[in-house]
Amino acid sequence: MWNQQRYEDAVQLLKTLIATPSFSKEEDGTAAILAGFMEDHGVKHHRHLNNVWALNKHFDPAKPTILLNSHHDTVKPNPQYTRDPFAPTVEDGKLFGLGSNDAGGCLVSLIAAFLHFYETENLPYNIAIAATAEEEISGVNGIESVLPLLPEIDFAIVGEPTKTDLAIAEKGLMVLDCVAHGKAGHAARDEGDNAVYHAIDDINWFRNYRFPNVSETLGPVKMSVTVIHTSNKAHNVVPAECSFVVDCRATDQYTLEEMLETVRANVKCDVKPRSMRMRPSFIPKEHPLVQAGIGLGKQLYGSPTTSDQALIPATSVKVGPGDSARSHSADEFIYLDEIRQGIDTYIRLLSVVNGVN
Repeated sequence: MWNQQRYEDAVQLLKTLIATPSFSKEEDGTAAILAGFMEDHGVKHHRHLNNVWALNKHFDPAKPTILLNSHHDTVKPNPQYTRDPFAPTVEDGKLFGLGSNDAGGCLVSLIAAFLHFYETENLPYNIAIAATAEEEISGVNGIESVLPLLPEIDFAIVGEPTKTDLAIAEKGLMVLDCVAHGKAGHAARDEGDNAVYHAIDDINWFRNYRFPNVSETLGPVKMSVTVIHTSNKAHNVVPAECSFVVDCRATDQYTLEEMLETVRANVKCDVKPRSMRMRPSFIPKEHPLVQAGIGLGKQLYGSPTTSDQALIPATSVKVGPGDSARSHSADEFIYLDEIRQGIDTYIRLLSVVNGVN
C-alpha cells in the first residue's frame, strides 16, 4: 500500500497516546509525545501550553492555508470499563483504549496525511496541523489559544469520528441561565408572589416555541429546559426567585445573537448566556472540499454534537475515522482498518483540493 509506513507509524503513535493519560487540562504527557513524534520525523513544530502545531516545509505566506485539527485530550473512563483504559490492545482488528475512537484515530490519521504532504513543493494551499487540548471541555487553552499563532486559515478539516463521511454542518450550543422573580411570603396565607409560577410561564414558552427557519442538514433549533432550582429550604415559604437552565442547540439558520434576542423578547425572566463561543458551523455543498468528498463517494450530513469546529472562525468540515456512537463509551475502540481508511480519505481529499495526482 502506498501509505503503508504512514499507517504503521500512525497506529504505533496512537498506542503510545492511549497509554498516556490525557484528561482535559492534564495533557502534558501526550503533548510531549506529539512534539517528539514531529521531531523524529524532521518536522519543525511549535508547542503552546498543551497544544502542538506545525506548518508544511514549503509554507508560503502568500498562499491560503488549510488547517488540519483534532484533539488529544480525553474524558475520564466510563465507569463500566471492563478493560484497562490505558492498555492499548488489539483484538479482532480492533484497537482498544481510552481516546482510540475520540479522537485519537482521527488525530494520528491527520498527522499521517500532513506528513504525506509535508515536503511537497508548489502546493496551491499551505497545510497547517494543530493537535489541541481541552476539546472535551471546550476549554480556552485549546484551539482558541493556538489560532492567534497560526496564519490566517482559509478553511479547516476537523478530525472527529464520522465514519469518514462529511459533516457539512454542526449545531452550536448556547446555555442560558434564567431567573424568574417574585416576592417571598408565607405559603399558608394569600401573600407573596410565587416566582415558580412565573418561571412556569417562561418554561412553557421554551417548550412550545419553534424558530421558523429549519436547516436543511441540521433540522430545527432545539431548546430544552434541563435544571430548575429555588433557594428555599422550607416548604412553607413562597419563593422569591426561581432559576432554571436552558440548553439551546443552534443551527446554521440563526446566529447565537439572533436566538438570544428572540428569547429575551418573549420571556419575562432575566436571561444570561454562559457563553457565545460555541457557534454553529456550515460549509456550502459547492465548496471544493465537499465536492472532493462527494467524488470519493462520501455521504453528507449535519452533526447534532459540538466540537472544536465551533471555535474555528473559518469555513470547516468535520470528517474522520471511527464512529461517534463509540465516543465516551466503555471499552472504547477503533478498527485498524478505519485508521487506514482515515489516512487514505484525508490524503485523497487534500490531493483533489491541491490538484495532486
